[in-house]
Amino acid sequence: MKLGRRKFLGLGSAALVGLSLKSERKIAGSFVNDSFQIGHLLRDRASFPAAKRVEKVPVVIVGGGIAGLSAAWRLRKRGFTDFVLLEMNTQPGGNARWGENEITAYPWAAHYVPVPGPKAVYVRELFEDLGVLKNGQWEERYLAFSPQERLFLYGRWQEGIEPAVGLTPKDRDQFRRLENLFSEFRKTGSFTVPLELGLSSKFQDLDRISFSEWLRQQGFDSRLLNWYMNYACRDDYGALASDTSAWAGIHYFSSREPEEKGPLTWPEGNGWITRRLLERIGANVRTSQMVHRITQTRRGASVFAGDTEFQSEFVIFAAPTFLAPYLLEKFPRLHDFVYSPWLTANLTLDRYPESRGAEPSWDTVFLDSPTLGYVDAMHQSLRTYIDRTVWTCTRAKPPASPRKRLGLLERSHSPRPRTRPLRHPPVRLPHRHHAHGPRHDPPRCRLDFLRRASPPHSSEQPNPLRQL
Repeated sequence: MKLGRRKFLGLGSAALVGLSLKSERKIAGSFVNDSFQIGHLLRDRASFPAAKRVEKVPVVIVGGGIAGLSAAWRLRKRGFTDFVLLEMNTQPGGNARWGENEITAYPWAAHYVPVPGPKAVYVRELFEDLGVLKNGQWEERYLAFSPQERLFLYGRWQEGIEPAVGLTPKDRDQFRRLENLFSEFRKTGSFTVPLELGLSSKFQDLDRISFSEWLRQQGFDSRLLNWYMNYACRDDYGALASDTSAWAGIHYFSSREPEEKGPLTWPEGNGWITRRLLERIGANVRTSQMVHRITQTRRGASVFAGDTEFQSEFVIFAAPTFLAPYLLEKFPRLHDFVYSPWLTANLTLDRYPESRGAEPSWDTVFLDSPTLGYVDAMHQSLRTYIDRTVWTCTRAKPPASPRKRLGLLERSHSPRPRTRPLRHPPVRLPHRHHAHGPRHDPPRCRLDFLRRASPPHSSEQPNPLRQL
């Protein structure tokens, strides 16, 4: 069965693991938000036409992801409206973009927010403005409904992602001991969100070894425990525990509230946040405006996008950090800054598959699968009867060599059914498939994560370029 223009096996057919074909019905699909062509112009340092016009604006925000949108929201909330936000793509949101069809809205990447603790004052302020937090209480309709998560292992379902089926006494003891260690780290106050509030030199040594090495040093050799730790690192950092700083691995667990009610989620995932922000600041947003150069001037900075030179007093750089050396003059090259590519595929289902003894949940994960599982866009629906839905499947992939990356661009990405025996309940392939990828998540939390997370400073003079 040949469909589409790319071969799904090369980049993300594992997003469809567990789906078996029961008919020869044509599966329509496509790639969306596919902007690598113009991005490669920056990578290859192509020349751009000279600006034909000049626009003067006090503040320019570069990048329309959540960082740029929230910066714009804060400016407007403080009464400052004389700014412009420049976004390369036709749709703002970055990793918090969304799609929509006749069934439901669905996320194109980020699909939840852990419930912000009391120290995350700025996030809580945002959610108060968006109506998610009212009088100190979270809106129930925005908290993931039960059952939230399920895991398929050893031929059966269990509620929750932490393995609880088939554990030996040794496994249970190690899970219990590890949770106690995370609790002790949490009590120190050094593992916080925002990260800066708890940073100290006390645990810097953890940043010099991998999470898997730290687990080994503590005597944690349970296969199921190590699978769970690897899953957590892949889920948040796009890397295995062996490639993740021990400090970052511990932070994943110890920075969260022990009795967290969440997560917060919506059918379109974090696209819901993007929508609400655009309602407030959309008039300041310019899409299809790829910034290709930023230069400092005596009065501030000039930002070049398309055929326009934006002359500003200040620039808020909210684009991915790896773009900085390509856009900013004299910005030091990033030699050890690694991003992880992801694939996100949204699958429109004709009907809900049989659950095989388990109630459908918001998040579904499979033990030992190369994917991260899928989330159900209709899980938050209040409808009394739901017969169709959209599943959002994700897979994190380790960075490939340039030669391998070039090969990916030449492949077809049509969905292909698995023909080998399935390790979990089979379901019918969707009638429609769309893929978004590869996207780039935040930098992988490799060794020396804390040092690398600090932006370089090349001058002690006041700098009109502010980075988020």
